[in-house]
Amino acid sequence: MATFRKTYKYRLYLTKRQQDILEKQLSLCRWLYNHFLEERRALYEKNKTKISCYDQIKKIPKLKKEKTELRKVYSQTLQDVARRLDKAFQNFFRRVKENKRGKKKKPGYPRFKAYWRYDSFTYPQTGFELKKGLGKKNNILYLSKMGSLKIKLHRPIKGNVKILTIRRTRTNKWYACFAVEINKEIPEKKEIKNIVGIDMGLNNFLTTDKGEKIKNQKYLKKSEEKLSKLQRWHSRKKLKGKNRSKSRVKIARLHEKITNQRLDFLHKLSRHFVKNFQFIVFEKLNIKGMTKNRYLAKSIVDTSWAYFLQMLRYKAEEASVWVVEVDPKNTSQVCSGCGNIVPKTLAQRKHKCPKCELTIDRDVNAAKNILQLALNTVGTTGINACGVEGLPLTVKQEATYFTRW
Repeated sequence: MATFRKTYKYRLYLTKRQQDILEKQLSLCRWLYNHFLEERRALYEKNKTKISCYDQIKKIPKLKKEKTELRKVYSQTLQDVARRLDKAFQNFFRRVKENKRGKKKKPGYPRFKAYWRYDSFTYPQTGFELKKGLGKKNNILYLSKMGSLKIKLHRPIKGNVKILTIRRTRTNKWYACFAVEINKEIPEKKEIKNIVGIDMGLNNFLTTDKGEKIKNQKYLKKSEEKLSKLQRWHSRKKLKGKNRSKSRVKIARLHEKITNQRLDFLHKLSRHFVKNFQFIVFEKLNIKGMTKNRYLAKSIVDTSWAYFLQMLRYKAEEASVWVVEVDPKNTSQVCSGCGNIVPKTLAQRKHKCPKCELTIDRDVNAAKNILQLALNTVGTTGINACGVEGLPLTVKQEATYFTRW
């Protein structure tokens, strides 16, 4: 029996009055966060003394008497604000320790939250309930101290709901995020019929060992011209004016659209590989290090390799599919036909081996090497850590291609 953690995100459709109430509750939570942060900061800077999360939680009833508006917020939501601040401080102290061990990075003190930097509040245990509305559908979310809100449940919630987070986006949309725990038995790994090696790239998002290429969508690059135009208009608007506020929302909506396009593409592509292959191999890339290249950083970030590989891992785990990471060193330089090293620059897109006279696309050559590297090392400690043992080196596989939607 294994425990999986998931988050289900649903859109809330609010009236103007309900939106104002949620904005007020969010504002009060932000005030409490900044108040507790000021208290902790003063004590730490003067005496180097630390105050615990529970000491601050005990002060909430007294604060409610001084600032009566806090009574409009659910008690456990206010307690969660103190826990959220405590996590920020724990991370700060961890960074201080790492800095003393020789890391040159500045620890980064917890900051006071401005309006757009505090965008959610949490019901950690109770205080919320899904109810049936018209048509006997679960389309009503009841919140303590708030009332009934209209919610669109576009898919059923599976598992035990543990935490509810109400979140506001920069486009003034509100979402309910249910964190759930799913307890289920992990099925045995699937019989391996189709295997695939994946090489990530910038010209093409990925290339498989079979020669299949998935085009890099470049959603940010496609919207850059429109984005720059909106940002120019925004910079000319009067500060704190209504028109500036409207132009900010337009920019936020475009960024939201780019994000949604990218997520849609990554989810569909990762699901395709998990559905059609039982053994998936890809490179263990140092993406953080690669983004330090100022010429390629923007393109690498736009591709979202890390997000795609993360999706691939968790979907494969749930579907009982083998997933293996290999060292990418020399995968582009080694000939997949004879193993001879053929040095080439990034500008050379064809692999031409002088020894065995193999001529193929360099990305296909790299994908073949990535797959072969995983098959050759079956039975070693690195592969066993992924749960692969006794895999046959010759596997009959069918051609499976990604169909565009």
